[in-house]
Amino acid sequence: MFKLHDALDSETRAALAEYDDFTAALLARRGVRTAREAEAFLAPSYDEHLHDPMLMTDMPKAAERLARAISSKEKVTVWSDYDCDGIPGGVVLHDFLKKAGADFTNYIPHRHNEGYGMNIPGIEKLAQEGTKLVVTVDVGIVDNIAVARANELGMEVIITDHHLPSGDLPPAYAVIDPKARPDETYPFKDLCGGGLAWKLACATLAHGFAERDAIPPGWEKWLLDMAGLSTIADMVPLTGENRVIAKYGLMVMRKSPRLGFQKLCKVARVNQRFITEDDVGFMIAPRVNAASRMGEARDAFRLFTTSDEVEADELAKKLEALNRSRRAVAGATTKAVHERLEKRKLEGDLPSVIVMGDPDWRPGLLGLVANGIAEEYERPVFLWGREGNEILKGSCRAGGKTSVNDLMHAAEEAFIEFGGHAASGGFSIAPEKIFDLEARLVRALETLPKHDLEEWKADAPLSLEQVSTKFLYTLERFAPYGMGNVKPLFALHDLLLQEVSWFGKAQEHLRIRMRRDEFDETTIEAISFYAKRDLGKALATLEAGKRIHLLAHLERDQFSKRQPVRLRIVALL
Repeated sequence: MFKLHDALDSETRAALAEYDDFTAALLARRGVRTAREAEAFLAPSYDEHLHDPMLMTDMPKAAERLARAISSKEKVTVWSDYDCDGIPGGVVLHDFLKKAGADFTNYIPHRHNEGYGMNIPGIEKLAQEGTKLVVTVDVGIVDNIAVARANELGMEVIITDHHLPSGDLPPAYAVIDPKARPDETYPFKDLCGGGLAWKLACATLAHGFAERDAIPPGWEKWLLDMAGLSTIADMVPLTGENRVIAKYGLMVMRKSPRLGFQKLCKVARVNQRFITEDDVGFMIAPRVNAASRMGEARDAFRLFTTSDEVEADELAKKLEALNRSRRAVAGATTKAVHERLEKRKLEGDLPSVIVMGDPDWRPGLLGLVANGIAEEYERPVFLWGREGNEILKGSCRAGGKTSVNDLMHAAEEAFIEFGGHAASGGFSIAPEKIFDLEARLVRALETLPKHDLEEWKADAPLSLEQVSTKFLYTLERFAPYGMGNVKPLFALHDLLLQEVSWFGKAQEHLRIRMRRDEFDETTIEAISFYAKRDLGKALATLEAGKRIHLLAHLERDQFSKRQPVRLRIVALL
């Protein structure tokens, strides 16, 4: 049987007395301990729960400098990252600067040719083209040398980033990064790159500039479709201000007139009017990220900024094709890994930590591959490839009872950089150190304690009678879900399997129907996408007529006209 979370302590229960037991328990598990915090969580308000951007260290300075550049028609370049945080964030500043009448351009480095962050050739090119002010989005906090070169060439730099510095802060005109600054007093520090770009736009509007009065009050709310897209896609905690930005971002997305967004929803088979955070995370963001991983990041940027319907249609279809190519390449990589592993098994050489790579493998695609291999072999998996330069980059997944973050710390001398959490992470490594990486990690694993990363705890037991639209309305008060606000998880016990079926091009997705017993006419549908990858050994005994226990989320079936309630399977017993 699955475990349940512990009951609330009496003090917290008293503080949340106006809520029922279930709602109070969900609030407490999300760090909400007072009635005031509960109100802000359940009903996030644009007017009441967003902080003044001018409270952020260096924001007044940055807003004044950007406003001055707008008014004096200085050439401004927005330098953004190439992922689904940097691209939408770059679109936020594009739309703002265009509305403000600025002289500006957007620069997005090529993922494979230039690599991550600011680079000196790019900076020198901008100087030659007359740029006087560079504003970064989602990059810059570790690019001290490139910022110093910009200064030498007579340019000033405003950094907006949410990553950590590698040492001293870069010598920029202004550094907006609440996570990086020891002198930061801003009340919320977990904004993503696109969120910070939106805050800069809001601050510059508040500061004022030439022709500011021509922009209607509240116009900046229309930029929340892109700020919300960044916030959801970048997997920052959906608490505090991020919860407000995500909630209102989804509202704007649902009625956004942005042609490229409309076209992308169409090719991804997402109903724009009812778009959810799951649609953004699993359908929209992968197609945006496919642009840089399989082609040019600027295609995604152009998609969101074009006003030409034909171009928008062509670019949306291009991103869809690139995403299909991404999946195909990931599938080919998975096949190659399996072939190597089969050979090693025959040779009796399957280590406790699997490390594999190829210079031709694309690092941006290896997380999905590593996840499947780690699930199958129930041990840590590290996969690497080469991107843009001689440095090797990769992704790792736990797949067992050891934190990959702890594992990398135990072998930290092997890496140039690494990061992540218990279940997954990323790393970069010098080519000469890759040959003994597996041996180092195997030795490091022997020094670490084992703990269960797969111990699921349900928020509550659930009967089939409770699976209803009415109950789903209660749960939707907690949306949007994400890091720091995971979907409520329910335990359903001793249900009779009525039907088991598979669907999808490769029959990789599972659909089951269940009821209480053979006399009960009430049935409920449950599904699992990529079930063979995610549910593992439990599928071996799954057949009609048997009784099962499962952990699941409740959701709407968006592809059904009536949008009935169904279950999304997380684990089976």
